[in-house]
Amino acid sequence: MTLADVGQLAARIRAEVGKGVIGQTETVDSLLIALLAQGHVLLEGPPGTAKTFLAQCFAASLGLDFSRIQFTPDLMPGDILGSNLFNFQTSQFTLTRGPIFCELLLADEINRTPPKTQAALLEAMQERRVTLDGTAHTLPAHFLVVATQNPIESQGVYPLPEAQLDRFLFKLLVPYPTSEEEARIVATFGERAGPSRPADLGIAAVADAAGIAAAALAVKSVTLAESVVDYVVRLVRATRESADLASGASPRAAVLLANAARARAALEGRGYVLPDDIKALAPAVLRHRLLLSPAAEIEGKQVEALVGELVEATEAPR
Repeated sequence: MTLADVGQLAARIRAEVGKGVIGQTETVDSLLIALLAQGHVLLEGPPGTAKTFLAQCFAASLGLDFSRIQFTPDLMPGDILGSNLFNFQTSQFTLTRGPIFCELLLADEINRTPPKTQAALLEAMQERRVTLDGTAHTLPAHFLVVATQNPIESQGVYPLPEAQLDRFLFKLLVPYPTSEEEARIVATFGERAGPSRPADLGIAAVADAAGIAAAALAVKSVTLAESVVDYVVRLVRATRESADLASGASPRAAVLLANAARARAALEGRGYVLPDDIKALAPAVLRHRLLLSPAAEIEGKQVEALVGELVEATEAPR
């Protein structure tokens, strides 16, 4: 698959998702970048902004094996991973696979379950495998987690630990629609009764696992110049040297940022990464990896603003 083919595939996916989701073009583009860079995505936004529906439409357009888990306070790790159950007819243990055995997993309201259950995703997200009773079960190489959470709730939620946040390529902030987009949403869905389903809106699969794997392979051919690598490293290291940050980004963040920049370049039909790719993706890659220092919190500083300042202060190659 050539880079031109990658762009055409992305255009078809955008068109299918657009049949059901009005607006959110930047979020859809970021999901495409994450898909090609083989990274996971955390969607954060107020209730009712179509985070779950967006993930469902995205999965429907890809033609991948899709599972959804509604995270609740009483959810247990075995409910996600599955378990070995004893079969009295055969006198043997039989593996009952949980919903994590899929290609695209929607972890809905992931912060509503305790850390013990959240941790069930750690191995799968990092190593694309699940270990049950000492036996490792491999997940697809393109296994993708799209998780959602609401930022305005404080009751009955459990913040994600830093180790789990670091496994997400992007944290995307899903905004409210514009007035024009909201009017289109009301006109389109106001006359419908019951829940909206991708199939009811004519969303069909325009890709498959083989095509996605070929597109991800084509992305790896995008050139990452030494000067751009140096820029990525300097930007990530700057987060560790800032007095306003108690904890900076990890080397994993630098690797994921470079991979995402390759995917963004491929979607734009370029065979090379520009510093502008790094600048455009830095907020989504870094915002969930940085912790404010106590002094910065007292002063009311925001991580989002600090990321912007670091991007501006780090000299880009020319």
